[in-house]
Amino acid sequence: MESGYQDENPEDQRCIQRALEVLEQRMRNGPRFGNPREAWDFLRIRLAHRSYEVFAVLWLDVDRRLIEFDEMFRGTVAQAAVYTRELAREAIRHNASSCILSHNHPTGSCDPSRDDVALTHRVRDGLALLDIRVLDHIIVSPTSAFSMASHELL
Repeated sequence: MESGYQDENPEDQRCIQRALEVLEQRMRNGPRFGNPREAWDFLRIRLAHRSYEVFAVLWLDVDRRLIEFDEMFRGTVAQAAVYTRELAREAIRHNASSCILSHNHPTGSCDPSRDDVALTHRVRDGLALLDIRVLDHIIVSPTSAFSMASHELL
């Protein structure tokens, strides 16, 4: 893979080349999320044990491979503030084609609230303007998980 920076000195070219190789390897080796169960397992390990709400995003490439797991917002035991503008900025920064939204419910129940569903629709509509598809919003707890896509809430 060529870096495309012919005017750089040889040392800079090697550095750029190595950085591109690392990025390519990360993209190639990221897990692929083809169904909700794969995402549930990944997210429960990272979020279910938290005593406060965390809103996180799996940024995915065109093949639904993980680019980055991003803990975007933290809140209290019952809520976390989520800003579509910040999500859009990170989506562009990661050059994501799609994403899976997620958050935990520290209280144990994974049933989505009306606010959870409304937030999902607001984020889905905002990211759609940037051609970034929200594939799912998964709520996790220590004992279970809930997929909004599987329950046709997207």
